[in-house]
Amino acid sequence: MPVSLPPVLDLFLDLLRCPACRTRRLHPGHGALRCPVGHTFDIARHGYASLLTGTRATSGDDAAMVQARDRFLSTGAYAPIREVGARLAVDAVSELGTVVDVGCGTGYYLAGVLNQMPGARGLGMDTSARALRLAARAHDRAAAVAWDVFRPFPLAGGAADVVLNVFAPRNPAEFHRVLRPTGRLIVVRPTGGHLAELRGRMPAMIMIDPAKEHRLHRALDPFFDAVVTEQVEYSVPLTKLGALDLVEMTPSARHVSRADLNNGGVLPDQVTVSVLVTAYRPR
Repeated sequence: MPVSLPPVLDLFLDLLRCPACRTRRLHPGHGALRCPVGHTFDIARHGYASLLTGTRATSGDDAAMVQARDRFLSTGAYAPIREVGARLAVDAVSELGTVVDVGCGTGYYLAGVLNQMPGARGLGMDTSARALRLAARAHDRAAAVAWDVFRPFPLAGGAADVVLNVFAPRNPAEFHRVLRPTGRLIVVRPTGGHLAELRGRMPAMIMIDPAKEHRLHRALDPFFDAVVTEQVEYSVPLTKLGALDLVEMTPSARHVSRADLNNGGVLPDQVTVSVLVTAYRPR
């Protein structure tokens, strides 16, 4: 039985473009999205559309990672990060607009922006089917599609008021193409002190590259000017489950042994959250 088009996805048909044709609009039909020349893209029963073509991207976000992330975010430990990102987005644009979250994960940060923009719509893009199941239900004004950030986005140019990029890979040229000239790119990334206590106890965890900020500036500089940067830093108490989830929700889970994860003695009871949040305007 064909899957019907989720009503919220219908709100984005003006924005979506056929990934194969690059310019033609998509239209619903028989449980799929189709372009005028016949390219077809399935709508999953969980509510998101899969627009990936050709060789499928492999996502690091498997079921265990997504479940750990969803549990940890539900505690509110990262709520201050979400609040600052949402405030910078609202400061830049009107409450009516389009927000595109690239590497949206479960949709947690996208929902935070939409909560502060009552008239806005949000579209999340990610390669993880497990994460997209949650992102498609993250907010009643948010839709979700499967896509690879490193490929040209299946979106019309100049259609987004805000591009959100939180702890996710970046594609500066595509960010610039899909943003309106008056739009804003919001980038959230960790500092060297982020989760320092946990990394200190588990040397196998992936460390923060000291050159990360330099590489970010070099990548974005041809396309964007930084408007404002805020550092969000605070400590949060950790239960054993919270500490385990913090490890398991990231690629570090592949580098830390199960024995280390199960040994509560090596886990800290609090951790420093330290990130930078920057709003950029297109050049």
